[in-house]
Amino acid sequence: MTDRGFRTVRDPLWNTIRLDPTAARIVDTTVFQRLRYIRQLGLTHLVYPGATHTRFDHVLGVYHLTTTALRLLHERGAIPPEVWEGEELIPFAALLHDIGHYAFSHALEELEPERIPADHEAVAERFFHSPDLREALVPLGPGAEDRIRALIKGESDLPLRGLVSGSLDLDKMEYLKRDAYFCGVPYGEVDVDRLLQGLVLLPCSGTGKWEIGVHEKATAALESLLFAKYQMFRNVYWHHAVRSATVLYKRIVDEAVVTGLIDPEELVGPTDEQLLYEIHRRAREDDGEVAERLVTRWIPALRHRRLPKRAVELTAADLRGRRVEDWAVGDSLRKRAVEDELAMELGLQSGEVMIDFPHKRAMFQLNLLIERRSGAVERLGPDGLPGLLDLPRVAEELYRAARVLRVFTFERRDVPLESVLEKVTQPA
Repeated sequence: MTDRGFRTVRDPLWNTIRLDPTAARIVDTTVFQRLRYIRQLGLTHLVYPGATHTRFDHVLGVYHLTTTALRLLHERGAIPPEVWEGEELIPFAALLHDIGHYAFSHALEELEPERIPADHEAVAERFFHSPDLREALVPLGPGAEDRIRALIKGESDLPLRGLVSGSLDLDKMEYLKRDAYFCGVPYGEVDVDRLLQGLVLLPCSGTGKWEIGVHEKATAALESLLFAKYQMFRNVYWHHAVRSATVLYKRIVDEAVVTGLIDPEELVGPTDEQLLYEIHRRAREDDGEVAERLVTRWIPALRHRRLPKRAVELTAADLRGRRVEDWAVGDSLRKRAVEDELAMELGLQSGEVMIDFPHKRAMFQLNLLIERRSGAVERLGPDGLPGLLDLPRVAEELYRAARVLRVFTFERRDVPLESVLEKVTQPA
């Protein structure tokens, strides 16, 4: 439905999303339409079949929440005019914040830095070179493209930047609600309305700069956001089978890059199915050992959900008194060497043992201004805030509890627990 350039989109979460003419032009660009084919939750649909929603759905929702938040902030009034600098760019930064995502969303960002060009915020810059996107941004005036990119990368100094990137950005509120809805789980329930109502623009006493904060009356809703993150990470994002599929997908892409089947730069642009198809096609035309393994074992295993098995699973309680080695977090050459050493001991091929200890510390960190009932403005940072629940400390505990150290094997094997503890951890 259109009305003088406006467009109405029906959404199962927010009911009606109204795009202004500039947003509608952005949505019609080729680079934005690509997001229809990038699944929001990567390979999670192999566990939760409903999780086939996309980055396209999500960013429309973030745009909707952003325009709503701006309206509510205006209604409160009593804000100096200069604080609204760059306001006209905020909804479009929200709309474009995921434009640079790789196939299957975040998974490839866990690879070694040399395997991929950059994280999705930095890669977004390449998509801004698209002629039709540049044309769509023309009505926003000279320099708008650079300022939007700075907002997406968290490098802007605009007072409203926190709506796009920060501890309480609207992206987090949207994806938790949307992911829970499409996975069919009750864990991601966030009091979005109360959080939006509680948003305020506040001056920081230390810097004198204005930024997005929250009123003390909305801290209960802030707690709901924190606990929803914990539940979703523990039960959905870091579910053992989701992680199994993710590490297998990463191994497929990593091997394809290392053996030269695909150049890291070619990871920018393809959709989910395009990337897997292209790796499979090139591997079929190659006579190398790794290529054969990709074609006959690993890619079919991913497509047919024959996922690597859990051989070892260690929770925070199991790891008490031990510290996981730094090299085991993310991907590294040292980690791959230990994995292949285990594979040889278990009679498996190179690459068919995978150690997984996911990390996302920033997702549980809080750093934002709070307006107390007295009118005082204080920062809720790493040390908490007297008179409120010690949210940062709780966040750290939730993060620790959500993480699980796992060893996956391509075929079922019994892996000695003591061997894993010796190779992957050390006394705390």
